[in-house]
Amino acid sequence: MATIAPTNKNILVVAGDPSGDLHAANLIKALRAKDPEISVTAMGGVRMQEVSNHFIYNLVSVGAVGFAEPFKNFFLWLKLIKLVRRFLEDRRPACVIAVDFYGFNNQVLGLAAHRKIPAFYYISPQVWASRPGRAARIAKLTKEIFVIFPFEEALYKKVGGSATFVGHPLLDLMPEPVAKDFPPAGGEWKIGILPGSRKAEISRHLPLFMKAFYRIKEQHPKAKAYLFAVPEFPDDRIVPALEEVEKYWSKDIEIVREKDYKVRARLDFAFTCSGTATLENALLGVPMAVAYKMAWFTYEVAKRVAKTPYISLVNILLKRPAVKELIQEKATVDNLAQEAFSLINNPPRMQAARKELIGLRDMLGSHGAAERAAEKILPHLS
Repeated sequence: MATIAPTNKNILVVAGDPSGDLHAANLIKALRAKDPEISVTAMGGVRMQEVSNHFIYNLVSVGAVGFAEPFKNFFLWLKLIKLVRRFLEDRRPACVIAVDFYGFNNQVLGLAAHRKIPAFYYISPQVWASRPGRAARIAKLTKEIFVIFPFEEALYKKVGGSATFVGHPLLDLMPEPVAKDFPPAGGEWKIGILPGSRKAEISRHLPLFMKAFYRIKEQHPKAKAYLFAVPEFPDDRIVPALEEVEKYWSKDIEIVREKDYKVRARLDFAFTCSGTATLENALLGVPMAVAYKMAWFTYEVAKRVAKTPYISLVNILLKRPAVKELIQEKATVDNLAQEAFSLINNPPRMQAARKELIGLRDMLGSHGAAERAAEKILPHLS
């Protein structure tokens, strides 16, 4: 890595999960394409590390989520906050850019505000889903918030924030949906398994999704599964110790790591952990069952703070249960398989579901989210 250049165009970018890492990396590329003199210091994941001048720490690999789990990393959090504080004091960057990941980035924004360093939020946290009071704090600590859902702009402006809807960055990454016939030729159903991007999510969802897939295979012997994994987790950390999986592993299930979504676009159906993956599937026209299991304490707190009746972005945007959501005790192999069969064994319903999901593209703005955000940030780097 190159050393930090002695320029007033140093910036700090912080993200903490795989999707934030991806979108932050694309924002960094957009900024540097417009001004090659920008020197980027980053704390995030492997994608940000590839495009930054200086990398502080792989925050994505920690994978803390929920209400209880961050406490397990308390001393690491303390260490990382100290690293950020030292960087802000020693280097005095021209600005700080936070990307999603509210818990940690809230601290970063506070440190920047205390030192009168301007800050921006790219892809603001989903405060509307649980704790809208956070919107006022974000508005207070940032110069501008770049939001990716059209309804978020008014939410931040209502609490005195400066917010701009820049469109959803996924639109720049998604290929066009692939035309499909149902049932597929020869009964070769392509089933996606997307258990999540964090260690706890994978351990809770992967065994369920695997077993649900084998229910499908009982009726459709030529079905094949594609297990989508993030770079942070090597194969030996995602392959579950299940005899029935190990027995058929190489023949029935393929691990996929991709950047272009080409394999995902060819899926007929997917078992999906709630999160960005649900929206990715929708934009590709992939019908799905959405599941989420969490630690008991996290679930009890989440029930009390949730402000939306849905957990998947698809249903939140459409304001109706367009995809089946199976939360906590409802996330069972029986329920997952039942939802899969309700679509797989009903081709007209499958095509109707695809059409509705693809229609979400029209709700998310236009291409160029990172470029629009970069244009707004650049004037502050002179």
